[in-house]
Amino acid sequence: MTTSVDLMVAGSTVRVLVDSAPAPAPGVPTLGPSIGEYPCYDTVSYARMTDDEERNRRFRAALARLTAGRVVLDIGTGADLLWARESLRHGARQVVALEAMAESYRRAGTWLADPGAGERITLLHGNSTDLDITPKADVCVAEIIGSLAGAEGAAAVLTDARRRHLTPYATVVPHRCVTLAAPVAFRQLFAGGPVAFAADSLGYLKTIFDWHGAPFDVRLRVTHPSRDALLGEGQVVEVLDLNGHLPLEQRRSVRLTIDRPGVMDGVLTWLRLWCLPDGEPLDALRVASNWASIYFPLFDSEQPVEAGDMLDLTVTSTLSEDGVHPDYHLDAVLRTAIAGTRTASHSSPYRGGGFRHHPVHRHLFP
Repeated sequence: MTTSVDLMVAGSTVRVLVDSAPAPAPGVPTLGPSIGEYPCYDTVSYARMTDDEERNRRFRAALARLTAGRVVLDIGTGADLLWARESLRHGARQVVALEAMAESYRRAGTWLADPGAGERITLLHGNSTDLDITPKADVCVAEIIGSLAGAEGAAAVLTDARRRHLTPYATVVPHRCVTLAAPVAFRQLFAGGPVAFAADSLGYLKTIFDWHGAPFDVRLRVTHPSRDALLGEGQVVEVLDLNGHLPLEQRRSVRLTIDRPGVMDGVLTWLRLWCLPDGEPLDALRVASNWASIYFPLFDSEQPVEAGDMLDLTVTSTLSEDGVHPDYHLDAVLRTAIAGTRTASHSSPYRGGGFRHHPVHRHLFP
């Protein structure tokens, strides 16, 4: 069952379609706004990351191998100072931890009362691109990876860090991450359940709108999407080699083959991440993690497809006005045996853009 809830944003009312269930059962698909790229973390968001063992064990394994006796830079340390404290536990000589959000910085400072932490951790408030740091670091842990690999601005932030904050042979954790995409129909991601925002996502949605000063078509985060909704294998549409070539802007084209008959109206994207070159990757579609999938609408209505049909997809990321976070643009050509060729596109800027431009967003914001 769904209901409509009114949010007050910048003096105006925004109506939101909400799943009226008090709380989703474990593993049930749920919908919310994308988390990470917007500077709006709350207590719930931090708790999800701190408790994310799929993420944590991979980062811990990398820090255990890399940090002993070294200077570590922790970019985006968060309210729990998690990777700074973990680096100390594994023998780091010194840690410089950076946090841009004022409340998170304040809460992170309370951890410095722990024995030994205050002497070996330097906590600084601000963006890494605005700060000067000494000494230069041998290891950089940068948990600034979004559900879209580059959405939090990792390419721009780490390019600057390589130039100003790190030694020439410094190692970055994570090592590599990619974004994959597969064709889907939005409603089928929810396995017959309500196609509406989860009730517990409304506070975060309002915070994002208040930060921007107006509602806009936020990126749609689907937790535990139905795997049966995917009509084909995922292909890589974005690559971040954090210890290699790291372009600030990308354009990648792939051909997605439809494996079975059905309908589609967009693509589902998700993260695959390696903390070490030889480590087990985290695939956000296959394990329960703080990282979730992002749905991008393409066509205004569901398009019938058959096995063997093809979706040619191009994903372009360009730097937004802030010079850090990327805007994403998708262009698609659907080639079907029955209906011929159809084209579609979708733009998802970091900040702003239209509101209720696509039927999916008009459904969610009635």
